[in-house]
Amino acid sequence: MNKPKVVVTRSWPTPCEAEIAKHFDAELNLADHPFTADELSNALKSADALFPTVTDRVTRSVLDVDSMQAKLIANFGVGFNHIDLEAAKEHGLVVTNTPEVLTDCTADLAMALLLAVARRVGEGERELRAGNWTGWRPTHMTGTKVTGKTLGVVGFGRIGQAVARRAHHGFGMTILFHDAYKPHPDAVRAVQATSCDSLEELLARSDFVSLHCPATLDTVHLMNAERLAQMQPHAFLINTARGDVIHEADLIKALNDNQIAGAGLDVFEKEPQIPDGLLALDKVVLLPHLGSASMETRVAMGMKVVENARAFFEGKPPPDKVA
Repeated sequence: MNKPKVVVTRSWPTPCEAEIAKHFDAELNLADHPFTADELSNALKSADALFPTVTDRVTRSVLDVDSMQAKLIANFGVGFNHIDLEAAKEHGLVVTNTPEVLTDCTADLAMALLLAVARRVGEGERELRAGNWTGWRPTHMTGTKVTGKTLGVVGFGRIGQAVARRAHHGFGMTILFHDAYKPHPDAVRAVQATSCDSLEELLARSDFVSLHCPATLDTVHLMNAERLAQMQPHAFLINTARGDVIHEADLIKALNDNQIAGAGLDVFEKEPQIPDGLLALDKVVLLPHLGSASMETRVAMGMKVVENARAFFEGKPPPDKVA
């Protein structure tokens, strides 16, 4: 029996590529170049499944191809806002993602950003590497204490709850949260969290605000000029969710006007392009989308893709079907 043909859009960890080759007729991207829209469309015409990542824009125009062969889009990543789900459904495509396995690493990185921006870690390292450090002194590069402060979590799902546990149990932080969906009471009790009726209430009461909401039409530019103005002047904004949750131009202005104290960002509106206004600010810590970037997590994500695809081609329900 012929193996289903799959096209993998980026280079994956070696164990994942070996597993893909074991079960599928795999076309791997050994050069690790980003796929163009035409390459994505051609893959849908020539393969039984497409294995994209969160940076591949699988838009309606990409999907509107003649003689489509693909029946499955098995995404490497938990987010799927880069895939036009309605268009995928119209073409009879099943879409899957990779939830759960990246929760801990993304939560770890959110806390790393929170600590780095509060304690001016990026500024300190840059000063030292530039040879400008003149030695310890009482007033040098004083930052903000984290322990005992209030953390507002926007989106209290798996990752938001994991961040709350780290912040509350590790740093004694008071936890506020806002979510359109009511979380399980046990998750709330575990960190003695308080629900805020509105996002504005959370912003006004928090020393740190950490974004963990999905990217939807309702959350695009959720943090805009109006909402940034609701934050306290000493507060910090952390984003490990999706870049378009923040209106970057508004954030740059808020930072330059000292409306908020700083930001820690792992994701951006137009990755990999970063606005010069952000790059110029010392009060911002910037990372290149490293939320899930541990070898253990990336391998687990790849294995999830394989698991979903194997189930689909064996006629079973994929465990992580989103459309």
